[in-house]
Amino acid sequence: IDCGANADCKPEYLVQFALMGQAYMKGVMGVEEPKVGLLNIGAEDEKGNELAKAAFPLLKAHRGIHFFGNVEARDVLAGGVQVVVCDGFSGNILLKSTEGAAALIFGKLKGALMSSVRSKLGAAMVKPALKTVKDELDYEQYGGAALLGVSGAVVKAHGSSKGHAYACAIRQARTMVEGKVVDIIAQQLSETAAEK
Repeated sequence: IDCGANADCKPEYLVQFALMGQAYMKGVMGVEEPKVGLLNIGAEDEKGNELAKAAFPLLKAHRGIHFFGNVEARDVLAGGVQVVVCDGFSGNILLKSTEGAAALIFGKLKGALMSSVRSKLGAAMVKPALKTVKDELDYEQYGGAALLGVSGAVVKAHGSSKGHAYACAIRQARTMVEGKVVDIIAQQLSETAAEK
């Protein structure tokens, strides 16, 4: 959080993003106590640009945030944290780079598996396993990006979405409503404002 809506952020925004991300992970994904990481160029506490350096102590001190610390881009997909906070510029670059890398890897793999009779036979044997991995990484399975911090369940579908992705986006929005994500976010943000 953020994947492109707010290119320029203040440190306080990243605290709000952390709270919103935790509420989403609890209400939609069923993660009881999601860990929050701050996207950075290194894992050390003192690393980063001015935004990261200013946001780090705010995230660390906030009692309502299960803050893990800094995470590097290469570690984002490893699962050490369930919420990664950053400005929208950095988040969009990370998201699009990940999408591009996945497309490249699957394209190269498909090309290699279809290159000979022998590799085609091997591909037939591993096809079910590869389909499982592809489905886990396919953005269409997730619907879209939740726009958190607005008064409602809003999911922005990918620009190249088709029918299945839209159906998943609708299911995602319904789960946000059922999980009371907007209410939880509003409550946590008002509690944070009251602490100041």
